[in-house]
Formats: sequence, structure tokens, C-alpha cells
Amino acid sequence: MNHTEWQSGHALSLLRNGAEFFPALLAEINAARIEIRLETYIFEPDEIGLQIVAALIAAAQRGVKVGVLADGFGAKNFPAELRAQMQSAGVYFLFFRPEISRFSLKRARLRRLHRKLSCFDGRVGFVGGINLLADDDGLGLVPRYDYAVRVQGPVVADIQQTLARQWRYTSWVQLKKQLFHSTIATSVAAAGDSVARLVVRDNGRNRRAIEKSYIAAIDAAKDEIIIANAYFLPGVRLRQALLRAAQRGVNVVLLLQDERDQALLQYASWVYYQKLLSAGVDIFQYKSGFMHAKVAVIDQEWATVGSSNIDPFSLLLAREANLLVRDAAFATELRADIQLHLQQDAVQVLPEHIKTASFALRWLVWLCYGLVRLMLGITGYGGRKYLE
Repeated sequence: MNHTEWQSGHALSLLRNGAEFFPALLAEINAARIEIRLETYIFEPDEIGLQIVAALIAAAQRGVKVGVLADGFGAKNFPAELRAQMQSAGVYFLFFRPEISRFSLKRARLRRLHRKLSCFDGRVGFVGGINLLADDDGLGLVPRYDYAVRVQGPVVADIQQTLARQWRYTSWVQLKKQLFHSTIATSVAAAGDSVARLVVRDNGRNRRAIEKSYIAAIDAAKDEIIIANAYFLPGVRLRQALLRAAQRGVNVVLLLQDERDQALLQYASWVYYQKLLSAGVDIFQYKSGFMHAKVAVIDQEWATVGSSNIDPFSLLLAREANLLVRDAAFATELRADIQLHLQQDAVQVLPEHIKTASFALRWLVWLCYGLVRLMLGITGYGGRKYLE
């Protein structure tokens, strides 16, 4: 399947963090009457995860067809007994590429299902970056910073078909007899005025779909580009697009994560800071807690919310899904929220910070960058071509 074309007629609701996303998700699970399809990278059996499990079981028991597809690595800690309980109640549950050996060197092991995508009765869909786990990281940190979108309108049919196609592929590969044939209509009536488009990345015909969407929007930018992305190690094509934009006078702002939960990638990204700053790009680091956002706003009219980071894992390996939006009201709302975090939770990286960095830090940054390139090269995913 190629990514879909732009379609009009959507009603969109921006959801900030788990505080807004989880109640909206649970409301749709409880309201569903025909079918629930849900994909997630992480599914933790914490207080949030257990609420979702209970709601899915209740839905299956009232006759709703429920299918859950969780990544075999991201959700590897999901208890077998809880899965059995769900299946006994009638919930279809599959793992995408189950982790059989943690020490396997097979390339396919790195191709994860990183999407956070769901659809209810073919009527409402969710797209975003929020996993199924509590977003309270404790230790005095604010809740994890992230976004999702609740969408109604024609693109919901694309979400439903994407979910159904992935389920068929996964069950076929695993020789599972968990037949989950949809009875939902594949066309959805208009529900609002927003123009939207679903873009998926996979390892077939859509390998570069999300990256190309970013580059096209960046190249078309006239005034402003704001990107908030937790894991930022762009390839040469996207990086050059950002540099071109800054050099032609576009205000380019990057909000990136400071808390290093994936230190290798995050330190490696610092290699590009000096060149970006020299071109006039403004870089901010999020300081208040863990950032998981993957969003962008361009010229206060184009926006994207999804699961895709701007790093080799998301852009070269994982299955991802982003919603693209052309709507001034939605883009303005998202931009205002990013700006709030820039003002309250972030510190700007200045050229003097690069110049005065210690030798040890500089050495660490280049070491991490070299290791990322080596890992991409070993796995055969084109590290040199992607990064340079």
C-alpha cells in the first residue's frame, strides 16, 4: 500500500500526554459496538495498562471483535497469564516478531512495530506517539511529554485498512489461526473541515515515505519550521533540507530531548549541532522530564503527529505511522503547545556551549556517532549512505 493522498472532511482533536489520551482511548473502547483494532509498541501491565486490558475484555464479552497487535520486543514484558486471560474472553492478541532470542544477530530482529495506531468501529481513529503505559516517570519529573490525535473522517478508512493489513501479515507469518476479518465499511463520511493524510513507513514500498514527507514540507516552508522530536539523528537528505531552509531565511526551531534514555543516539546527534547552529537553526533541549514527542508545525498551516522519530531506527527500520494535517487551527494549537514547552521546559543550546565543551564530552559525542555508523553498517542498513 502506498501512503494515502490528501483528503478533506476531518474532525481532529489534539491530545496532550497520557492525561488527555488515555481517557479518550478508554472512552472509545467502551463505546465500540462492532470492532476494535489496536497496535502498540509498548504495553505495560501498570495501572493504565490494566485499565485498558479490563476495557478490552469487557468489549469482547459484549460481542465486539477486538484485535491487539503488540511489538514482540517493546511489549516483551507483557505477562503471559494476562494475555491468556484476554484471549479466554475473546480478545485476539498477537505479538509482532516475538523475541525468541535476545542475542540473535538477524537483521529482521531490528524491524519493530513502533506504531501507536487504533481504530474503533471504522468510525474513530487514533494516531500518535503514546504507548500503553503510565506516563508518570517519578523522581520529581513532569509526566512524559507526548502527543496523539483523535481523528474522524475519510482517513479513518486508511487507518482501519492499515491495521487490517498488518494483522493479516503477522498472523500469516506466524501461521496463527486467529482469523480476524473486518466487516467494517472502508469509506468514511466527512466529519469536519480539516485536510489530512496518513503516511506509513514499512520495509516494502514505503521505506522512505515519512522522511520524504518531512523533506517536501521543509523544502516548501516559507516562514517557520518547528520540530519537537525525542530522538533526532537525521539522515543527510533531511539534514540538508533543514540547512537549506535556514539559509533561505526560514526560522527553524528544534526542540530535542535532554534526558538521555537512549544515550548512544542522543549523544551522536550532537555531532550536527555546530553546523545547524552556524546555519541559524535554533536548538532547544527539553529539561523537565522525559520527552517522547514526534511532531512538527510548518508555516502555521502544515503539521504532523505520529510515532516516527527522526533517527535511523524510525526512518530505516521500524513500521511507523504519522498523520499529516493541513489546517491552520490545528497547526496553531499544536504550535502554541510546543511554544509553551519551549518557554517553560527547555534551555537553548548556544554556539558558545559547543565551543566550551570539554574534551571528554567531545570525545564521547564522536565515539557515539562512530558506534551508530558502525552498527548501521554491520546490520547492512546503509549507515554511511544515511548519515553522510
